[in-house]
Amino acid sequence: MRALKLVQHMKTNEERMTDAVNRRIKSSDRCSELLQKVPSEEQRQYSLAIYRDLTDWLATETDEGIEERYIGLGMRRAHQGVPFRNLFWAVCIAHEYLWEHIQEECLIEEPVEFWGGVGLLRSLTQFFDRCLYFALIGYEAAGKRELANMPSAFAQR
Repeated sequence: MRALKLVQHMKTNEERMTDAVNRRIKSSDRCSELLQKVPSEEQRQYSLAIYRDLTDWLATETDEGIEERYIGLGMRRAHQGVPFRNLFWAVCIAHEYLWEHIQEECLIEEPVEFWGGVGLLRSLTQFFDRCLYFALIGYEAAGKRELANMPSAFAQR
């Protein structure tokens, strides 16, 4: 399967895909603190953004666009008090849903497309791994800033 075919499909179905991912996140116990601490509209916007970012990334496969967004997301979630494990699981849900969606929509139609699908799967995994990596950098940066702002007596503990 060519990435172009997936990109076109995702652009056409982004609202439906976003709603399905949000339903899964809301039903996951592993995202409970995320749901308590992040307004639902903000969570929806980030769910929509991850697929838009993916379509952009598939065109270039460069980290420049996603690095800034996901470091910022990691910092934002850290400041909101969302445990990283909740953010991690929400990204995993988005990744798993996308692969299931590809299979359900029969986007890989012919055996010849199998190897293209394998290559695409590799690219999808790279994208989601990078999102998590950059979000973790944001969490770490937020933690260092908080530590730097602590009175010296607390920072030494």
